Formats: sequence, C-alpha cells, structure tokens
Amino acid sequence: MRRVLCTGAVVLASALIFAQGKPMPPLTVVPSIDIQRYAGTWFEIARLPNSFQKQCAGDVTATYTIDGNELIVVNRCRKENGETTEATGRARRDDDNEPNSKLKVRFAPAFLSFLPFVWGDYWVIDLSPDYTYAVVGEPNRQYLWILSRTPALPDSTMQGILGRIRQQGYDLSDLVHTMHTPKSQP
Repeated sequence: MRRVLCTGAVVLASALIFAQGKPMPPLTVVPSIDIQRYAGTWFEIARLPNSFQKQCAGDVTATYTIDGNELIVVNRCRKENGETTEATGRARRDDDNEPNSKLKVRFAPAFLSFLPFVWGDYWVIDLSPDYTYAVVGEPNRQYLWILSRTPALPDSTMQGILGRIRQQGYDLSDLVHTMHTPKSQP
C-alpha cells in the first residue's frame, strides 16, 4: 500500500510540474498597423493590474503623436484625489524584420534609451478594421490594455474582444474596468 501511495504521489507531482511548466503558445499580433490611423487619443477600457498604474482611479487615456519613425506616447489618468498624472514616453518598431504591430515602448529618460531593459514590449494583438478599438499585450501575458476611441464599447464588441484575448492565453480573472467621468470625454 505504501508503494502505491508513493507511486501515486510521484505521478501526481510530475503531472502538476508538467502542467505548470507548459509553454505558452506564441502571442499573435495583427499583421500590421497604419501608424497614421493609430495615432491620436485612445481611452483605456480595461487593463490587467500593473504597478505603474496603481495610482490611476479612472479617466485613463493614451495619446500617440508621430515623430519621425517613432511615436510620442502620453499616458494620463485621474488619481483618487482628483489630480491628473501624466507619463511621457516613446514607442518604436521592435525589429525591421517583424510586423510593425510589434513595438517597444520606454518611459525612462532618453539618456537611458541605449539600455535594452528600459524598453517594454507593446504588441497590438487585436485591432478593429476601422481603428475604433485596439488591444495591446506582450508575450508573457502579464500586461494587457483594451483601448477604444470612445470611453465605452458596446457589450457585444467587448465580449468578442474578451473571447479573442482568452484564446490568446490571457487569464482575465483580475481584469480592471476603467471608469471615465463625463468631463474626461471630448
């Protein structure tokens, strides 16, 4: 009996280790983006929690402006006390051999831009044909943003987006839905 229990424990432990170590399939990006159409202001509809947005209580936007081969990125949000906070960064194409929907973004000072670790993955993984919504993620699936040109999306559109994100291997159990006040809207 002891031998059977030990063998069972080893088999169970092996199965758990194998299940946890199972590699994620590669994250799929959209084939390409029209940077002119992508530029402008996007409202954050939802995101996975992250440390650099802890202070954001709502009214989260991202504005992209073209600057040569890069994008200037300005992220804004309303803090709990009503103040607005802002972070400015730059985004550039990750690799000329990759789709232009794989970008790298940095918010560190320009003098640190030569350091690879200051650049984070910014991959467009879903995009409506009319550029009314976009979904941004990264290969490890730790970060995710659902963006829209308007402060809200129709429920049917949102459900379709969430389904496609799940198919990409994202765990959405901690998804944070962003609140927008009427004064934050154009």
